Amino acid sequence: MNCEKIYLEEHFPNLPRAKEKTQVTLYIPDVWKEIDTEQTFPCTVICPGGSYWWCSEREAEPVALRMIGNGIAAAVVNYACEYQHYPLQMLEILAAITYIRRNSERLHIDPEKIAVMGFSAGGHAACTAGLFWQEKIAEEALGIEHGEDKPNGMILCYPVITSGKYTHSGSMKCLLGDDPDPELLEKMSLEKQVTENAPHAFIWHTSEDGLVPLENSLYIAEALHEKGIDVEMHIYPKGHHGLSLCDETVSKKEDVSDAVKYCSDWVPHCIKWIKEIL
Repeated sequence: MNCEKIYLEEHFPNLPRAKEKTQVTLYIPDVWKEIDTEQTFPCTVICPGGSYWWCSEREAEPVALRMIGNGIAAAVVNYACEYQHYPLQMLEILAAITYIRRNSERLHIDPEKIAVMGFSAGGHAACTAGLFWQEKIAEEALGIEHGEDKPNGMILCYPVITSGKYTHSGSMKCLLGDDPDPELLEKMSLEKQVTENAPHAFIWHTSEDGLVPLENSLYIAEALHEKGIDVEMHIYPKGHHGLSLCDETVSKKEDVSDAVKYCSDWVPHCIKWIKEIL
């Protein structure tokens, strides 16, 4: 495995400045002579959750290592949090996608198989990248050509999606401030913003999620389906919010119940989706 850390501001000088430099950690599988020195890998651009207040460590490197262990490259984006507002996070994620695509030959990544993967509020951030990549604001802020920043797929893990009745209010407050513009708040209800340009998606959630209600995933899945975009969705009957990989690598042993272990089935399904559908 090759591990590389970059700071996006060094590669995209017009990227709006965050409080701290935006670090992206790349995890790239080794290429072996015994197999194929020209081998390329799909890549997941991982956006951890944390209510737009912080980036959860449980939804970052452990997930990246699970991906790379299955022949999938990963990049963890430590995007701006703590009341740093939209569109900064989206632009950081799109910059990360562009960097990976521009360096795909060196990194042995397939430039047509780059997916954003987001957990909870990170799912919202990932989905903004998936839905708004074609907006002029990204091209102008990053100084890129149309399409360089396009994700080829979205992996949404118990995502925050709506800004309406079933929203996670803490995430919206961190993203937009205490008194957001009504039009921007409406725009952040992502199920209302889906177009034919959205990438296909893999989504999973639990029915008893008490922090980010299942309706968030149902709304975005329905909106994508209505636009004719392929969706694979898994709804698990039990399990609290923030399960990540659903095992002892990301949780205390006593917190990994049989119901939680059952949800871990999302991982092999997602890996198969990346390799066969993405």
